Amino acid sequence: MNSKQTLIASVLAGIGASLCCVAPLVLLGLGIGGAWMTTLTALEPVRPVFVGLALLFIGLTFRKLYLTTPICEPGKPCAENEVISKQRFIFWSVTFPLLGLLAFPLFAPLFY
Repeated sequence: MNSKQTLIASVLAGIGASLCCVAPLVLLGLGIGGAWMTTLTALEPVRPVFVGLALLFIGLTFRKLYLTTPICEPGKPCAENEVISKQRFIFWSVTFPLLGLLAFPLFAPLFY
């Protein structure tokens, strides 16, 4: 997997991990409620799997961006410092909100 694929996979896994807790709060904030919202917690048993996947893909992306040297020919986009710095910026701008989503279930009782 390249760094773009692992970053996308970690975002999707993070969204899946926080879906049971963030989605009801967002819907309540929008004024949408009802008894059917209790079915959104059906994903709670698989939350640890999604958390593990999200952390795995974040780790793989970090490894790809910081710990390994890209094997590129000179003149290719992957060899340019500007491209690498943009990839690192996107990584951190996605990772911080994603970690916030993963930690949200710990703080969710404060909002309900």
